[in-house]
Amino acid sequence: MRYTNPRGLDVSQIRQGAWGMSHGYTDSGTDDTESTRTVHRALDLGVTLIDTAEDVQARMLDR
Repeated sequence: MRYTNPRGLDVSQIRQGAWGMSHGYTDSGTDDTESTRTVHRALDLGVTLIDTAEDVQARMLDR
């Protein structure tokens, strides 16, 4: 895993997008067990940034 250090805080360059784990994304409910498993796996792999913003995709396209 590669990290960046903005303002003295080590942050993984790969982030886990989590907004899709909420009911607001699909309006079809969520699977809390699977969502928790996904976040734990990301942490196990070294991800340190869990992004809960609604517009992750839009910000990625702005690059």
